[in-house]
Amino acid sequence: MLKTETPSTQHPQLDLYPVEALVEALVDDQALAMRAIKAAAASISTAVAAMTPRVAAGGRLIYVGAGTSGRLGLLDSVELPPTFSWPSERAAALLAGGPGAVFEAVEGAEDDRDQGAADLRRLYPGYNDVILLVAASGTTPYVLGAQQAARAVGALTVGIANNPGTPLLVGADLGICLDTGPEVISGSTLLKAGTAQKIVLNTLSSALMVRLHKVYGNLMVDLHPTNAKLAERAVRLTMHATGAAEPAARAALAQSQFHVKTAIVVLLKHLPAAEAQALLDAAHGNLRAALQ
Repeated sequence: MLKTETPSTQHPQLDLYPVEALVEALVDDQALAMRAIKAAAASISTAVAAMTPRVAAGGRLIYVGAGTSGRLGLLDSVELPPTFSWPSERAAALLAGGPGAVFEAVEGAEDDRDQGAADLRRLYPGYNDVILLVAASGTTPYVLGAQQAARAVGALTVGIANNPGTPLLVGADLGICLDTGPEVISGSTLLKAGTAQKIVLNTLSSALMVRLHKVYGNLMVDLHPTNAKLAERAVRLTMHATGAAEPAARAALAQSQFHVKTAIVVLLKHLPAAEAQALLDAAHGNLRAALQ
């Protein structure tokens, strides 16, 4: 039996707990997700190192999963454009059962291996694409079908599963095993297995964006300010990075179409926005290199 499906021996009388003990048991079990992630740190680092040159060469991030795993992949993909100005067409997500499965379970969709392969082929994956395949069990047919289709064209496959030695991990170019063990509510992998997946997906995509110069120091200087909150964040980031007063930061951002990187170069290099952008372009978007 898969570890994630094995009944936990820790809390066999969970339904009899008073609410305080129930909450404590659930929270304590979630903490084990971090232990599993730390144990997988070397595999995560290897994946980031392999992903970076392919994505830098124009590749896409394509997330594949079913149920909770698929929704977590979708969530990661849609956060990349506003956070890092990542082109939305270069962050795709496939969920077993299609878009409707975001809101309602589509029974049996995860069992269709051929559909997983067909859905991925419809995206015309290529060598530089990175396919992030997520399945707590490591055996989900839909995800394995997509993996097979990805490997057939030489795309980089990164398997993320919560059970060691499973087909998803064995068949991927790079496997990340998040060995979270049995769930406190037996088999409910939306708990610590899902928590571990969420953290790893965040870590992979965030580390990738740092390596692609989307971050300066620890500042998200490539955000896309699509609303008032993000516009104010752009002002604060520009002020923090340059030491400029708010009026100067706003003026530089206004010249720079509210692109934080460009505004920072405007302020620190005392250049018009067009010249600042040219410097950034010459440095392939590397703000630190543009400033030097």
